[in-house]
Amino acid sequence: MHPMSPFGTELKLWRQKRGLSQLDLASAAEVSQRHISFLETGRSKPSSEMVMHLGRTLDVPPREQNVLLSAAGHAPVFSETSLDDIKGVRSALDHILASHEPYMAIVLDRRWDVVVSNEAALRFVAVAVPEPPAWMIPPFNIMRMSFHPEGLRRHMVGWEPTAASLLRRLERDAATFPSDKGIGDLLAEVRSYPGVAALDTIRGEPSPADLIIPTTYAIGSIEVSLFTTIAIIGDAHDLTLAELRIETFWPADEGSAEAWSRLMGHQESAASPQQ
Repeated sequence: MHPMSPFGTELKLWRQKRGLSQLDLASAAEVSQRHISFLETGRSKPSSEMVMHLGRTLDVPPREQNVLLSAAGHAPVFSETSLDDIKGVRSALDHILASHEPYMAIVLDRRWDVVVSNEAALRFVAVAVPEPPAWMIPPFNIMRMSFHPEGLRRHMVGWEPTAASLLRRLERDAATFPSDKGIGDLLAEVRSYPGVAALDTIRGEPSPADLIIPTTYAIGSIEVSLFTTIAIIGDAHDLTLAELRIETFWPADEGSAEAWSRLMGHQESAASPQQ
């Protein structure tokens, strides 16, 4: 009996993660079930092309496709470049973020770290957390700031349903990037914060009447509701670019737009030198 190969182990994990039998995967990939069985048991070694084909069929993220390739004894295909070295893309991101003023816009990586932000986002953080605690240092992590009792959480109205939704997203990310210990560590850290364990009982399912579910912040006497849109860079073959998310924040209603102007105006006035 052949021992299961490293690639076979990874392939089986992803197949089961997607809820597929060997026959299901074979049909979707247009190969024989026997071949899938041989790959999982280590009786056959896949070519790099077959690894990529099965990775795409299983909707495996590029970073984890590299893991599959390495497990099969092949060189990784997807590179990882510093965003600062990709001048054209960095310039485009800066333009998108600046164009979204006076509202917040940020660029996140797979670990929910803010890698680029516009001035409005920086001003909002300065207003919400005027005396940042020691743990709150750049790069700001959206999950940490949303769950830590000393972060944005203290200003979030109805924190539990919003936090429950964020927690599910972080759990999905940990499952999507099993090779990334950083995401697993972030999930464990978030789960250690007060009140987070109770979120497992909250489903937060939207009502059929809900068009959007904004996050509402109450800072001082000002209350503002914001919703977000998320965009990605299409056809990115570099890991850094493929994993970036561009998140833009919008006022949920006219009252929130006016409240946002007051909130930002107040901060700017406070920062202005006295005449």
